[in-house]
Amino acid sequence: MSTLFQPTALVGAIALAMGFSTSVFAAESQDQRVVNAALDTLVVTATRSEEKIGNVPARINIIEPKILEQSPIAELPHLLMSDASIDMMQYGGYGQTASIFTRGTNSTHTLVLRDGVRLNTGSAGSASLSFIDTTDIKQIEVLKGPASVLYGTDAIGGVVQLISKTPEKTSAFITGEIGENNTYKAVLGADLAENGFYAQVRGQHLESDGTQVTDFKNSNAKTGAYDQEGFSAKFGIEQKQYAASIDYSQNEGTSVYTDGIFNPSYTQLLDLINKSQDFKNEIINLKGRININDTISVNARVSQFKDNLSQNETADFIHNKTQEAELYSKWQFTPHQNMMAGVSHRNTKTDLLSLGWNTVQYDKDASSTGYFIQHQYQNNHLNTQVGLRVEDNEAFGTHTVGQVAARYQILPATSIYTNIGTAFRAPTNNDLYAIGWGANPELKPEESISYEIGLDQKITDSLTVGLSAYRNEVKDLITYITDPVTYKGQLLNVKKATFTGGEFNLNWAQDDLVLDLSYAYVQPKDKSNDTDLSRRPRQSLTLTTGLQNEMYGISASLSAKSRPKNSTISGYATVDVNAFWNVNPNVKLFTNIQNIGDVEYKTTSYGSGYYYVNGGRLASAGVTFRY
Repeated sequence: MSTLFQPTALVGAIALAMGFSTSVFAAESQDQRVVNAALDTLVVTATRSEEKIGNVPARINIIEPKILEQSPIAELPHLLMSDASIDMMQYGGYGQTASIFTRGTNSTHTLVLRDGVRLNTGSAGSASLSFIDTTDIKQIEVLKGPASVLYGTDAIGGVVQLISKTPEKTSAFITGEIGENNTYKAVLGADLAENGFYAQVRGQHLESDGTQVTDFKNSNAKTGAYDQEGFSAKFGIEQKQYAASIDYSQNEGTSVYTDGIFNPSYTQLLDLINKSQDFKNEIINLKGRININDTISVNARVSQFKDNLSQNETADFIHNKTQEAELYSKWQFTPHQNMMAGVSHRNTKTDLLSLGWNTVQYDKDASSTGYFIQHQYQNNHLNTQVGLRVEDNEAFGTHTVGQVAARYQILPATSIYTNIGTAFRAPTNNDLYAIGWGANPELKPEESISYEIGLDQKITDSLTVGLSAYRNEVKDLITYITDPVTYKGQLLNVKKATFTGGEFNLNWAQDDLVLDLSYAYVQPKDKSNDTDLSRRPRQSLTLTTGLQNEMYGISASLSAKSRPKNSTISGYATVDVNAFWNVNPNVKLFTNIQNIGDVEYKTTSYGSGYYYVNGGRLASAGVTFRY
């Protein structure tokens, strides 16, 4: 990797930007700085249509445009750390494999979407979070709790949806950011918007030397270097009676990781070496809407998502392709009631080869068709949501899930909500076909039932608080079981787990000052032995505070996790600092310091007494030129 700058230049750039002030909130997002407090931000994930967040009968959090615009080099796993209900586990630092645990549930229990396109892969069942670029993302919506009625499989713990930008005016920009570890990213974009027609183009390139991935010292393995480049384009038309769009995005690159060399007994780690893998993901998303009249609309979507991974030192590879077609209609049959009904079909194909002491190879696909219906009642005081889905999957047959939810405005400043819902996770292609890894074609889907109650209270015009309590019961967990006699293993539906917890949110804004506090507590229990599931911290806290206006801003964000029970890893607390200065309407300077204290903590066990560690501090500075 080329050395584009010297450390002294970086320090000077950061000092220059911080001298002007600090906290990369975008000026154009100024009006949204109290979005959660005002409870009027529009979200789409909870109901599949635009809805005020204050009317949703569930707990949903927004990672806002101002956060996403703070730093082009901030990767998705780091952005998701700002939600206390999410625990991010990453196998090292920047660009390394990451897993998401929402409200303590498994990493395969959170569905990740981009504008409705499913990003969870058919092989592993989870999304490749570290390889997803966020260059053209407007906001991230985190819906907590079951959502299988609207989205099908995987939405047991919640849904994370990336909402892409749609141009609102004609403009162009170029952004560059440089940071420690020879990290830099450049983004170039142009927008066109006129008379309902819009077009958007983005191109980006990122490189980083990375950081040490494990705490194994004096190793031949250096750092987890990472590079990627991507391109995206969107074209569409938005009119009152109809709308249509096509969205294309591609992101590819190389990630360096570490692999262990063990002694013949496989009990002692001798050394680590660097290996690398090439990745490429691609999304094609076609959407359309027709308003038949003032009360009935019809929506359609056809999409394809490819997620490919190839090893450079061996012939191993995983090629995933998911194709979806969806059609649904919404009928506003009274001023306060609407009905949504639809059908979706999905085919997930995986072509996999893994060489080694236990070679695995298969080329299989699985299809599933879902039929769903949802009723909503909405007036000034009561909002209800009732839904049902029937899923016909070729692997496990027919499965039915449902959900009932309501929010009631007790007083002008007080509302309560409750919901009960079931969800499921279908076996992945690995679960069904990876012979040699314990695949079992007789597996049943994992099932859950969740109960939740919450309260939102507006204390003053500047201060709001939210409380919620929930219990999620998951049965038939797919678990690898080893026979003690033959030492052969197989995946079986055996475990039952419960996740009992609560959340507290406080949002305050006064003039140019803002403070957001979030606390989450969860007991992730394995009911077979009544112990905590591994690697899940019971307590999490996030705090963001700062000052911002149209010209400048400075903020600091704290993320803290308690030590998980039944685990040798520890808890941690890190602080990020962000700043910006709008020199004029065409120039913005900004700076960021992730983990300003350079805190090192263990993220998960590597084996033989060694651990993966986080990426440490990443200080950076950048500039955006707009036209």
